[in-house]
Parts: sequence; structure tokens; C-alpha cells
Amino acid sequence: MSAQRIEGKAISDQIREELKRETAELAAEGIKPGLAVVLVGEDDASQVYVGNKEKACQQMGFHSEVHRLPASTTQQELLDLVASLNASSAVHGILVQLPLPSHIDEKAVIDAINAEKDVDGFHPVNTGNLVIGDDSLLPCTPAGCIELIKRSGVSIAGKHAVVIGRSNIVGKPVAMLLLREHATVTICHSRTEGMAEIAKQADILVVAIGKAKAIDSRYIKPGAVVIDVGINRLEDGKLAGDVDYADAVQTAGYITPVPGGVGPMTITMLLKNTLKAAKRIHGIGE
Repeated sequence: MSAQRIEGKAISDQIREELKRETAELAAEGIKPGLAVVLVGEDDASQVYVGNKEKACQQMGFHSEVHRLPASTTQQELLDLVASLNASSAVHGILVQLPLPSHIDEKAVIDAINAEKDVDGFHPVNTGNLVIGDDSLLPCTPAGCIELIKRSGVSIAGKHAVVIGRSNIVGKPVAMLLLREHATVTICHSRTEGMAEIAKQADILVVAIGKAKAIDSRYIKPGAVVIDVGINRLEDGKLAGDVDYADAVQTAGYITPVPGGVGPMTITMLLKNTLKAAKRIHGIGE
């Protein structure tokens, strides 16, 4: 029996409609959520991501700024731009597109962003609030994973969730969010022994390791929810996740495809964070 596909595009569209209604309510009060995206250098993938974010902001009726800087930009020049965006009343969210050129210290730049405007959710203050369970701007991809699970009608509370991957961008924060939803959480990584046996205990399996088709049905409990965060370019040019979809779909109960699963959610959660930041900055309760 084949698993039910979790359609990220459909769920993303649903959330965007909700955000559009909230944006219209804010507009009636004279507030327009604003997102500033900073791109340093000519990385092709980053150019595409930034273009998609700009388009999404325009569709939502947000104020949008894109600052495209040459790869030769110094760290101080970038920090000066971040400082000016921190001070701008038109900007409620700041996103510096990663990766940055090697001569720039990413941590110094992330730390310089006002935590209230850190819509990537990477600032130490937001990370700390995530860990202790306080309200914060959440990392976009992990937050999107939780929305996919919940909006598919799956209850997280009491389930055993296994996260394969321990990155600061996905693995660790998604584990914290699953814990917040009252799952029992295990994190596996490259040094984990007996990973297949551990993963096969999971009611919810989240995979974020950056290795194409690395996880197959040997790792999946029959009927489990499988969230594939990976996106890898194969030699034939096609995209594939970290999960071997064709094999896993025969065992899982629910599964995200690649593309079309987690991917569409990331920018949508960025929009949600920007709207939330605008409301918080203007003292509007949620």
C-alpha cells in the first residue's frame, strides 16, 4: 500500500491565504510588513532563492527590499548595511542570504541582526528562546516541517520522532520543535551506531543529511510519517531528496515528495515570520 503524499505546495498555498487576510487587516491599520533580503556575491542558487522571496513578498502585499552587493563587499560594509536595516521603520524582517563569501564571518553578521527582525530564526536570542520554549521567530524550514505534519492531520504528541541530521539550520531546531509538540525525540547523525534500527522505531522520521536517496525502507517503520528535507541535484539534472522516495513510499504512511514537499514551505514560513515580526514591533498581540 502506497503512502499518502504530503503536498507541500497545497499546504503552503493554504497558509499564504491566511497570511494575506492578516496582511489586509494590518494594512487597514496603516501597517505594511517589510522584508529586506541581502545578497552578497553571484551564487546562482542564492540568486534564484532571493528572486523567489522578492516575488513572494510582492504577491503578499509586503514592502520588499533586495540589496545585491558584489562579492568584494567587506565585512564592515555588510555590517553597516545591517545596522541601517535594523534602524529602518519600513523593515520588520532582515534576511542575509547564506552562504556568504569566505572572507566574511557569517556568525558576526547573524549576531548583528536585531533579534526582533531575525526572520531566519538564527540569532542566538531566538535560538535560546526556541530551546527554552519561549515565543520566538522560528527557523523557517524546521517550522515548515511541523506545519506539514500537523496540517496532514497527524498528532505529534506522544509519538516517537527520530531526526537524522544535527545541523544548526534544520536538525537541531526541528528536534526542539518536535519536543515542544510533546514528541519523544531521538537525534541520529554520522556517528550514530545502529541508525537503521533506531530510525525504524520512529512514528515520525525527519531526514536532513544532504545525501541523495540515503534513507530507504530499511530505516522506516510501516505507517510512519517521513519528512524529507534534503534537496540534491542528480547527475541527470533531476532533483532528489535524502530519502529514496520510490522505495520508501511503499512502507511509509505519509511522505513528502522532492520537489514539492518541504521546499515550498520555507519561503511561506519566512513570510509568516515577517508578518509576526511586524505585529510584534507595532505591539499588536497575536
